[in-house]
Amino acid sequence: MNKPELLAPAGNLEKLKTAIEFGADAVYLGGSKLNLRAFADNFSVEQLKEGIEFAHSKNKKVYITLNVFPHNEDLNGLEEYLKELYEIGADAIIVSDPGIIMTAREVVPNLELHLSTQANSVNYKTAIFWHKQGVKRIVVARELSLKEIKNFKAKIPETCEIEAFIHGAMCISYSGRCLLSNYMTGRDSNRGACAQPCRYKYSLVEEKRPNEYFPVYEDEKGTYIMNSKDLCMIEHIPDLVEAGINSLKIEGRMKSAYYVASVVKAYREAIDTYFENPEEYKFNEKWMEYLTKPSHRGYTTGFYYGEKDRQYYDSSAYVRDYDIVGIVRGYDKETGVAVVEQRNKCYTGDKVEVLRPHGDNFEIELNDMRNKKGEPIENAPMAQMIYTIKTEYELESGNMLIKAKK
Repeated sequence: MNKPELLAPAGNLEKLKTAIEFGADAVYLGGSKLNLRAFADNFSVEQLKEGIEFAHSKNKKVYITLNVFPHNEDLNGLEEYLKELYEIGADAIIVSDPGIIMTAREVVPNLELHLSTQANSVNYKTAIFWHKQGVKRIVVARELSLKEIKNFKAKIPETCEIEAFIHGAMCISYSGRCLLSNYMTGRDSNRGACAQPCRYKYSLVEEKRPNEYFPVYEDEKGTYIMNSKDLCMIEHIPDLVEAGINSLKIEGRMKSAYYVASVVKAYREAIDTYFENPEEYKFNEKWMEYLTKPSHRGYTTGFYYGEKDRQYYDSSAYVRDYDIVGIVRGYDKETGVAVVEQRNKCYTGDKVEVLRPHGDNFEIELNDMRNKKGEPIENAPMAQMIYTIKTEYELESGNMLIKAKK
């Protein structure tokens, strides 16, 4: 068995570096054009260069999303953009539209192509067709079971890879191809501007009975009938590996750096532990703890095992029990002083958990807080302010300080 790639989202440069430092083998991100997260920070060309250089210095890969369904005007400048991505060292582009695929084959024939889940690949013949068009990797539709994926993999050429989502938000529409947002708000999800109307609260009203609300709700306030739970496959790493999936993909380009760090760490540890000794592999509950502390909805295994209860009717809100309050920017071993960049308000005496790329999390207390002038402070109220603390525990740059909400 080959160890699968762990592929993480990178909504901006900080998240890219976080994902790689915490164990991702590759990241995927959106550049300035043609990606399905119009409201993410996304990357300028200069940021792309810096991110790719950083990833390559760690022997990691960067995939750029060009996965919209473009209208004619969206194609303006496509050739130049593709050349630019190739020249700055992108390892692959993630695509769904045949026109973009054709153009990429003509303009940058050596740039690797990955077929987006938006393309609805649910059978092996479709995969073979796209592979013949120059596509190296198929991101399979989320609607496939593990049994189907295993059969899918067995019938495609060895040179064709499979990538599958294993964690994160699930779209109510088939492979994410939704018209609801465009219809209700004028924001086209297939061009990167989804308003997520599947998370709205609904009641059912029949056309000729405008004041009669039919009982399709979970409580008297209505129902989030289209609101999916989040996908989570952390407990099923052996099954994912044995299905032959080449790349295990985490959703979340709009999520926080804390989410990226914690989720990547959980899956990195689980995958590595499995490959150390597959015969004696056991699931460790701490990995689920890593996944329940960052913002998330209720979890489901999605379509992998035919689970019926994939919807979350009570609320569309995320569970947010923990916040990131700071990121360590430096530590002096001689003085025991750590330099911290604020992320949420915190106070002297607060007990916080240290999230780090390697090793278990541990708890410290924020003692002797001081501002940049060295003056004692009671709290750190300003966004991204720099302050120091004293701790006997050796911290490392990039460690995250997280705190339970009261």
